[in-house]
Amino acid sequence: MKKEIIISYTTNQTRIAITEDGELAEFLVDLPSKERYIGNIFLGKVNKIVPALNAAFINIGMNQDAFLHFSDLDDNEELSFLTEEDEEEFQKEKNQNTNSIKLNQKNKKNKNNTHLFKTKKSGNIEINLKEGQYLLVQVIREAYAKKGLKVTNRVAVPGRYLVFLPFEKIVGVSKKISSYNERKRLRNIVKNFIIDGTGCIIRTASNGKSEEELKKDYIELIQLWSEIEKKYKNEKVPGLVYQDLQLTNSVIRDLFTSSVHRVITDSKKLYKEIINYLKKVSPHLESKVELFDGNKPIFEEYGIDKELNKTNRKRVSLPSGGDIVIEHTEAMTIIDVNSGKSNEKEQEASALNTNLEAVKEISKQIRLRDLGGMILIDFIDMLDESNKKKIYNEMKKYLKNDRAKTVIYPLTQLGIMQITRQRINQNILEKVTEICHTCKGTGRITSKEVIINEIEQWLKNFRKNSNEFRLILYVNPFLVDFLTNGTISILSKLMIKYFVRIKLQQNETLHIEQFKFFSVRKNKDITNEYL
Repeated sequence: MKKEIIISYTTNQTRIAITEDGELAEFLVDLPSKERYIGNIFLGKVNKIVPALNAAFINIGMNQDAFLHFSDLDDNEELSFLTEEDEEEFQKEKNQNTNSIKLNQKNKKNKNNTHLFKTKKSGNIEINLKEGQYLLVQVIREAYAKKGLKVTNRVAVPGRYLVFLPFEKIVGVSKKISSYNERKRLRNIVKNFIIDGTGCIIRTASNGKSEEELKKDYIELIQLWSEIEKKYKNEKVPGLVYQDLQLTNSVIRDLFTSSVHRVITDSKKLYKEIINYLKKVSPHLESKVELFDGNKPIFEEYGIDKELNKTNRKRVSLPSGGDIVIEHTEAMTIIDVNSGKSNEKEQEASALNTNLEAVKEISKQIRLRDLGGMILIDFIDMLDESNKKKIYNEMKKYLKNDRAKTVIYPLTQLGIMQITRQRINQNILEKVTEICHTCKGTGRITSKEVIINEIEQWLKNFRKNSNEFRLILYVNPFLVDFLTNGTISILSKLMIKYFVRIKLQQNETLHIEQFKFFSVRKNKDITNEYL
């Protein structure tokens, strides 16, 4: 598979497209107005514990508390620390320890602080946590809708080849390194130099690397962790103690491996930054970085813009004439597959063909739009169980390269496929669009007839309580033609029915569903008086 990373830079945003065999597979965007928090480490303070949610809310020095689920809590003495009541004694203890944070004796497990966390696999697990307690947390999911950041206290500091785990005692190897001998070699190398009481994860980029390269990366991570420790030890209030790399740099660090054919950018600044970084960590990849100098915009040159236009659409067409409709809710995404014209004589064959086309497009849109949470797909009904299984297997095949954790379930009796996908970032729609001020996010507006009915109700109240006969009606231009068209217009009918003279005025600043009545005699807005 030929993989490329294409980076477009402007003063307002950085856009990154990842292509696979020439087709757009992933799209990332960095906007100055929407700060990126993934990977950032905070000194947090437990603000509230909600056992019913199996979670706690953590003050990290921002407007909204972060969400810490008990499953993301490593309940051990090295990660829970610094309660208000024993802060002074802890200050003495932590200053004597440079590599890890120890729990103060007063804060050891206490029945009053214990909460039961029910799990399917392990049954009940005791969680030792109390309000006012301080702990180090790291962001693992961006905020979306009205939900705040999601955090864990299993802190991890990523490097080029390794991920340093300051509070874990494991050495893990990326699953993408499939060779048993290579996995064993890498694990033995790392165990030779890793500090006791700490751990790390060996990343995919480590495949084939020497001990010298891995050790160099580890030393840099240890130095970085030392700086993080110094910072949080001096902090007295919740707040940021480490900020991860910006989007472009993190993509180069995490995704630019030997399997990538090339990286191309239209920014001289980014080009120099990438080259300088690679000189330090992966000199052999320098030749794969190119500076784009074409006449067209880089995304237009490589056909990226055309594909991105689909991510803004609710309806996406399929080759056979059918389409898929994608609807978002706060908790899930619902996708409906519709059939089109088909040359197939049998309904089953036609349904299978359209569903197979839909699987390919849906898997593509899931990754492109970065859809997270629960995804429900309503496929066209099929009777043959082997066809249903084929749809399931095809979806698994197309999503096997997805970097997000994805679980796919077979079709139900109603022809619905359920997918759960790890939510890390805001989906693309949330990042590049805003709630419409006209429809307030519903995608629909009140019909003209309903608005006219509201105007008539206003006139009815006005006529009962006022003896005035001259009014000025201000409406959005959207309503003007509807009010004035016809031999006897709606406006004329209203004036006759309620015995009042109405002068109609357009006002583009008014909301489409809004209207205002002014009294000619009083020379003021009287709308609210007769609503």
